[in-house]
Amino acid sequence: MVTKVFVNLPTSDLERSKAFYTAIGCEINPLFTDENAACVVWSDDIYFMVLKTEFFATFTDKPIADPNQVVQVSVSFAQDSREDVDAIVEKALAAGGTEPKPAQDYGFMYSRDIDDPDGNSLGFLYMTPEAAENGPEHVEAH
Repeated sequence: MVTKVFVNLPTSDLERSKAFYTAIGCEINPLFTDENAACVVWSDDIYFMVLKTEFFATFTDKPIADPNQVVQVSVSFAQDSREDVDAIVEKALAAGGTEPKPAQDYGFMYSRDIDDPDGNSLGFLYMTPEAAENGPEHVEAH
């Protein structure tokens, strides 16, 4: 089943969020962007809807967590190489993101995490093709 994925993220500063996501290589879809929200195009099938916190709150009766204090979800993206992981993390850091912990290197998988300027958690990882196809337990230690 092919589907499009929309991830809703709260922001306290919409313009700052738009600047951050465009700095790491995303585009903003103006058709679904206004003073309350921006549609961040990650790929043909993945979008972030960055919503002002007050606007986000109109979609639920539950309280909206402050992503600087509580992690509700961490969205991770596979990259084609370790170098690609490092490159996007460096762009994110330069655009105002923070790296909450050091890189994690498991041999078969390399990952780094970023918090956007609002504290929303993003992960970037590279997994060896052998591990991706057969699982980590089938990868020989190097």
